[in-house]
Amino acid sequence: MNAKQRKLIYRILPYVVLSLIGICFLLPLLWVLVASVDPNAMQSLKMPKQVTPGNYVDVLTSRENQRAFAIGLLMSLGQAVIVVLLALLAAYPLSRYQLKFKKPFMLTILFMTSLPITAVMVPVYQLFLTLKLYDNVVGVVLFYVASSMPYGIWMIKNFMDSVPEDLEEAAWVDGASVFTGIRKIVAPLMVPGICTVAIFTFSGSWGNFFVPYILLQSPENFPASLKLYQFFGQYGMVDYGRLAAFSVLYAIPSIVLYILSQRFMSKGFSMQGGTKG
Repeated sequence: MNAKQRKLIYRILPYVVLSLIGICFLLPLLWVLVASVDPNAMQSLKMPKQVTPGNYVDVLTSRENQRAFAIGLLMSLGQAVIVVLLALLAAYPLSRYQLKFKKPFMLTILFMTSLPITAVMVPVYQLFLTLKLYDNVVGVVLFYVASSMPYGIWMIKNFMDSVPEDLEEAAWVDGASVFTGIRKIVAPLMVPGICTVAIFTFSGSWGNFFVPYILLQSPENFPASLKLYQFFGQYGMVDYGRLAAFSVLYAIPSIVLYILSQRFMSKGFSMQGGTKG
């Protein structure tokens, strides 16, 4: 084997390996899409003899599934809104004022963003039992908010640093208060950043299985992430068609938010000349 052939192999080999890895990820997704329209879906991937939307109709018309999707959306949207509002207020003094312990506080927040949830679930479980928040959807939302606040504050603060302070000072001269400046000056200029934090916060709780599995007990309180798990243990035989249809519907919000997050993160800020008078 000469040097030219070795160079060609070294150039092609990474693409071959990546293609094999891509196929390994693509086959399960392909099974989900095919099985969702197959009335006789099985564990193995096969071409359906008949394509029908019956699995989607059964999933969407089920009251239990509708309730699970509604609870999941309520929890994720509620968390995203609360995190954005609180993080915006908490990040403002960190961005605008020279605080004494600002650097240690920011380093603490950065450390808390890397803290795994599994490491704190045992004391959280005991705390929820003590406060009588166990098996309570609102309690799970509060825990989601508490666990997402460090990330939200850190991200919002970084976005807020890009907003010129001169615009706020001009509003103060006109008689605006601090909260008015945040609402009418800072927040509108931070729409890409706010949307990015809200999207990632929503996605994190929407796809979370472990937290509601530990903190919720009643089936009527289960979000969509736990309802998906019930397809494997509710009956002796798994209805793979309905399971695949539920999985596709469950993945739609994450896919849509991923597309939106790419749009907002690439958009950035366009405030050149915003302080020129």
